[in-house]
Amino acid sequence: MDAAHAQPAGSAPVPAHVAIIMDGNGRWAKARGLPRTEGHRRGAESVRVAIESALRHGVRYLTLFGFSSENWKRPKSEVADLMGLLRLYLRREIAQLDRNGVRVRFIGDRAKLDGDIVATIGEAEAKTRGNVRLDLVVALSYGGRDEIVAAARHLATEAAAGRLPPEEIDERALEGALYTADIPDPDVIVRTSGEKRISNFLLWQSAYAEFFFIDTLWPDFREKDFDAVVCEFRTRERRYGTTG
Repeated sequence: MDAAHAQPAGSAPVPAHVAIIMDGNGRWAKARGLPRTEGHRRGAESVRVAIESALRHGVRYLTLFGFSSENWKRPKSEVADLMGLLRLYLRREIAQLDRNGVRVRFIGDRAKLDGDIVATIGEAEAKTRGNVRLDLVVALSYGGRDEIVAAARHLATEAAAGRLPPEEIDERALEGALYTADIPDPDVIVRTSGEKRISNFLLWQSAYAEFFFIDTLWPDFREKDFDAVVCEFRTRERRYGTTG
């Protein structure tokens, strides 16, 4: 990206794409002597807060890290509870999201998901496909490294079949093979709970994202937290490596 795209400090627009690593459900529950599942349930309420905040600010894309490829290693009972919560959320919220002009999309490895969840995801995507107010992208059974490997494997297959000259494999080609091929890179990546790492989330796409690590545990995430991120983002000067 050239220097003409850099935004001077204080004049940056509202971020077009906000991505959130929703962290802290377990710690929130533990601090209150509650089971982890209760933390996940309360965290689902914060999902609604994030969506409403994104709509209010005019954010065009909101990506939420819902379940990582590594999360499959958690106890089976916890995974089952999380999947049950996902089923409940989709049944309860999709109609309202559709009315609010939200397009729902999922990225990740669907092969590991139960068939009924895959079907429900497909139905949600089909029902909301025409909406253009906000794209809600849910990263489910997702890992950034897995995504890049899958993209590389696809390009290698195309090249081996003679459909793609190896010399034409560049950044644009790789981006076109990612789950997020038609989604702009995030302007902002937020992680809640005070942890300062990105945990295999949008590794390729986050090259020029602005990072925000906030102490709030995800179940406590509210409009003021989203507002603070947007406000701070608009003061940052984004150079994209063009100036010192």
